[in-house]
Amino acid sequence: MEAWVNWIPEVGFPILVTFYLLHRIEKRLEELNESILHLPKHLN
Repeated sequence: MEAWVNWIPEVGFPILVTFYLLHRIEKRLEELNESILHLPKHLN
């Protein structure tokens, strides 16, 4: 049981930070994707 208690902070914190950063950039990635898809229309 002690192994699990020591393992959670070591692995849980990086996972939490990763999910936070992915959530923050999700909207920007969607906007970038939309602008790339509309690029051919603007070039014509």
